[in-house]
Amino acid sequence: MYRKIPFTEGETEIIGTRTARMGRVLNIYNTPVTPRENIHALFEERHPYWMPVVTDIIDRTPSVYSYKLGRARHADNTDVFGIRWTFVEQVGGSIEEPGQHFLKSIDEWKDKVTIPDIESWDWQSEVREIAADPRFSMQFTFVNGFWFERLISFMDFMDAAMALIDEDCREDIEGLFGAMTDLACRLVDKYCTLWPMLDVIETHDDWGAQKAPFFSQDVADELFVPFMKQLNDRIHGWGRISTLHSCGHNDERIQAYIDGGFDYWGPQEMNDIEKLYDEYGDKIVIGVFPEELDLAQLTADEQRRAARKLADRYCRPGKPAMLGVNATKRMTPAFLDEIYRYTRQLYLDMQP
Repeated sequence: MYRKIPFTEGETEIIGTRTARMGRVLNIYNTPVTPRENIHALFEERHPYWMPVVTDIIDRTPSVYSYKLGRARHADNTDVFGIRWTFVEQVGGSIEEPGQHFLKSIDEWKDKVTIPDIESWDWQSEVREIAADPRFSMQFTFVNGFWFERLISFMDFMDAAMALIDEDCREDIEGLFGAMTDLACRLVDKYCTLWPMLDVIETHDDWGAQKAPFFSQDVADELFVPFMKQLNDRIHGWGRISTLHSCGHNDERIQAYIDGGFDYWGPQEMNDIEKLYDEYGDKIVIGVFPEELDLAQLTADEQRRAARKLADRYCRPGKPAMLGVNATKRMTPAFLDEIYRYTRQLYLDMQP
């Protein structure tokens, strides 16, 4: 339970470092509660001790998922469905090998898509390999997801997008999404049984391009929300936090993310972050980031002013935010230090 702990200067003592996403080396402070406890205060109490950073959540996704269902991280790979993936170093991700058409039409899915038996996978090796750091929240990520991104890998983008709006495809889309969601729920059960310290499960499903979503609100509500809710009900039933990675200009679809039960979404820059926070910040935690594109080019005082400006904008009672992945590309030691100091006092003074 959140409780007021007076701030002391000793909290900002650096007691170690750690390597986070994209190779960033981050300082570990002598905080009065652990970053993990602060993440729980954010999502469970909606009143953190300070504004968290997404890098406070450490991804340790099992390799068995990555190689069988998740594009194999940073290597060429053939997944459990026979889809071949090529890693592109310049963009840091994998793409489906061109020319594949695993499904020529959605009605082939029952004959061609074999749902894997996850009980046959070598989970004990993963348990020996993956250990949680009790100071930080541990996350597993469903890369490639179970809905639109998975459909694209089976059919290519154009055919997948057309299938979503073709009434003749509706029954097969729902059948495939239902089978994939059942698989996701079985994975959640396996994860939560084997890793009691797992806090966060992130699901990937990109829904938009630079200027607009790929499909309408009606399609989102009818074809995606029920399956999102099924998965998130399972995650929440285990007492875990459910977050969403969904690239693109999707601010018009945020209600679907909320109705589907996600606890957090970190939008990209093309979305109206302030509007999302103002209108929906009491319903879902939003990943925010500073307006300044290159904080490192500013003076230390300017970096600290930028931190205070961001905190004043996004630290409101009942509407906590988290510094999202887009913030991690801009943050500096001075900015992070000021975020900690300033928001620590903001939340201390705020009525929980």
